Amino acid sequence: MATAIETSTLPTTSHDSHPSTQSTPKTTFHIGTRRSALALVQTSVCHSLLTRLYPSCTFPTHPMATMGDKNQTTALHAFNAKALWTHELEAQLISGDLDLVVHSLKDMPTQLPEGCILGAAISRSERRDCVVMSPGNVKMGKKTLGDLEAGEVVGTSSVRRGAQVRRMFPHLVVESVRGSIGTRLAKLDAEGAEYGCLILAAAGLQRTEEGGRISSFLSRREGGWLGAVGQGALGVEVRQSDKEVGELMQGLMSKAEGEAIGQRCYWECLAERSMLRTLEGGCSVPIGVETEWVKGNGVGASTAADTTQQSLLMHAIVVSVDGTRAVEGSRTQAITSAEEAEEFGWKMAQELVEKGAGKILEEILLNRKIIAEQDGA
Repeated sequence: MATAIETSTLPTTSHDSHPSTQSTPKTTFHIGTRRSALALVQTSVCHSLLTRLYPSCTFPTHPMATMGDKNQTTALHAFNAKALWTHELEAQLISGDLDLVVHSLKDMPTQLPEGCILGAAISRSERRDCVVMSPGNVKMGKKTLGDLEAGEVVGTSSVRRGAQVRRMFPHLVVESVRGSIGTRLAKLDAEGAEYGCLILAAAGLQRTEEGGRISSFLSRREGGWLGAVGQGALGVEVRQSDKEVGELMQGLMSKAEGEAIGQRCYWECLAERSMLRTLEGGCSVPIGVETEWVKGNGVGASTAADTTQQSLLMHAIVVSVDGTRAVEGSRTQAITSAEEAEEFGWKMAQELVEKGAGKILEEILLNRKIIAEQDGA
């Protein structure tokens, strides 16, 4: 686990949001994050890298609760909001009280407030989902979703995961489970619990030292499963006008992980987010994706250490909530800039729409509107 970070309260007055106007270089940069254990661990990763790269600077951290943290019972698909985990933090960023905000990139909206941008995407070592079996199922030797019997309950807070379960394992029952990683594991382990297993992001379990609970992994090669946009990466949101912080972010990506690897992580995340943004999806829409860097002709995956391959292969899927319909697509393209990555994601989205994804998404949005109107009646 990453080392702990010191937290502090926000300054009583906003510091200058345009540091280039200051007569002396700025040396204190305020980091915002959620209060959850996972968010603090992930922020400590970014904090440690920044303090190592910029030893003359200080980076006080300010945890705060977001809308998604305050409501731990409502199923995610019932929220009609795209910034459950970010709104409060972004308000402080825009006001100048914070200089950067560290997110789980998969929870970061693709439509950011005016003046805010994705400054960096880092530390994407594990992007798969995983299955965590209940203690009883572990004793029975069950490891995969295919090992579960008809009627067993799969717990997940993700519409994307639930839709894929219903599509591939229609004999299983999907139920919502909310809370922190520790809370969800406790619900799984409780005597008489309804859940036969949970589906979680593997990176979150590993970062909170719960990786030993993983029963099996889920990916395109491991069950034909696609993950969330940006899953596994840490996203750092900054003000577009803040040139000093922008320089910090460039150094963070190029020096912390190596220029080519850091650049490729950023580009693949931009491509995935562009695809999702074009489809107007969010964390409550069942859209899955998996990207990898491949050889120039699109055949054979390159290794993480092989930085000479610049072709990005993307697999994507849009699934109806009930799992009965799905539209899939894949593309390969050489990527040499952020602009090309954004365009690549747009083309992937257009291909999915042409195949019928638009109809699935329209129905999901229509049903959500009807439900909202009924609740307000």
